[in-house]
Amino acid sequence: MSAYNSSVSGGLVHFLTSMNLPNSLTILRILLIPFFVGFLIYAHYGWALLALVVAGITDILDGVIARVANQRTKLGAYLDPLADKLLLTSAFVTLAMLHIVPIWVAIVILSRDLIIVAGTLLLHVVATPIEVIPTTMGKGATLAQLVYLTSVLVLTYRQQDLGFLVPLLTLTLALTIGSGLHYVYRGIRAYNPHLV
Repeated sequence: MSAYNSSVSGGLVHFLTSMNLPNSLTILRILLIPFFVGFLIYAHYGWALLALVVAGITDILDGVIARVANQRTKLGAYLDPLADKLLLTSAFVTLAMLHIVPIWVAIVILSRDLIIVAGTLLLHVVATPIEVIPTTMGKGATLAQLVYLTSVLVLTYRQQDLGFLVPLLTLTLALTIGSGLHYVYRGIRAYNPHLV
C-alpha cells in the first residue's frame, strides 16, 4: 500500500510541477469550450466569437511563453493539440447540429481526429514510440479549420450568406483529409518501418 501511495504522490507531484503558465493557459482554453458551445446553442454568436478569440489568444500565448521561457513539458506536448482538437471538434459538431455547416463536414473532421487519437493509443498499447509533434500539414489543417470556423461565426453573426466560403471549405477539407492520411502513414512507419 505504501508503494502505491508513493507512486500516486509522485505522479501528483509530477503533474503539479508540469502545471506552469503555458499549461495553465491551455487548461483555460479547454475550460472555455463549454461556454463557447453554450453560446452557439443559444445563438449568442457574438459571445461565441469572443470566446473563440480568447481561446486563440491563449493558444498563441502558451506557445510563445513555452518557447521564450523554456517551459516546454511533456504534459504540454499532449495537452496543447488535445485542446485544439476538443475546441474545433466541439465547434463543428455543434454547428452541424444547428444546421449552420453541413453534417458531413463535422463527420470528416471528427473521423480524422478519432482515427489519430485511436492510432496514438494503439501505438502506446503496443509500446511503439512515436513523437507527439504536429506535422506541417497537420498545423495547416488546424489553421484552415480555425479560419473557416471564424469566418462562419462572423458571417452568421452578421446574418450573411455562407455560400462564398465554399473554396475555403474545400481547402480545409483537403488539408484535413491529407493530414489525416499523413498521420496514419507516420503511425504505420513507426510500428513497422519495413512495411512502407
